Amino acid sequence: MTGEQPLARRSAPLSQQRDTEQPLVIIVDDDASVREGLSELILSAGLQSICFASTREFLDADVLDGPGCLILDVRMPGASGLDLQHRLAQSGNPKPIIFLTGHGDIPMTVQAMKAGAVDFLTKPARDQTLLDAVIAGIAMDAARRADAVVVKRNVERHETLTPRERQVLREVAHGRVNKQIAFDLGISEITVKLHRGNVMRKMEVASIGELIRAWETLPATIRDTSAARPSA
Repeated sequence: MTGEQPLARRSAPLSQQRDTEQPLVIIVDDDASVREGLSELILSAGLQSICFASTREFLDADVLDGPGCLILDVRMPGASGLDLQHRLAQSGNPKPIIFLTGHGDIPMTVQAMKAGAVDFLTKPARDQTLLDAVIAGIAMDAARRADAVVVKRNVERHETLTPRERQVLREVAHGRVNKQIAFDLGISEITVKLHRGNVMRKMEVASIGELIRAWETLPATIRDTSAARPSA
């Protein structure tokens, strides 16, 4: 077998040289032989990987921005794999995780799966089972990243709306017709139509259905603030 890939303290050049658009499988395990075997397996499937011996080494590296997933051991020196899963979720970076451990039990498995793990496998896992989990994790991350792009785009478009246009958007999204919106907001139906037209143009949608779908992608905090009445 070849030597393992660089650990976190030597990983910066590798992360800069690799194709950042290609999925990266991040392996965190304190057993060097496990890291080496997993790295070779991932490479055999045509995927890129990088290895770390602890959660601290992983956290010190800058490898989370790109697409991919993690393979984590549960019990390691310092913070455990479950601790890392919790930390990533709290930081708003819920990267898909496959747990691979020789010390698993049912409560641990339940905890990991409830927190969103792709799978919880016991060493030694079948190569194909592990690769299937990795492919599923990469697909989940790709979907999450695509959703994030849509949300960011719609939030930016929503920010271009005036307070009144945001109100009208909210009412339209809740199924209110022009006459009802005009009555509730104390404006004319013609004014409502003008605002609605501006909203559709700024949100770059061609139908009410598209407008509602765009509204539903907005974070709840934004949808809630749209209910506030303009000061004038």
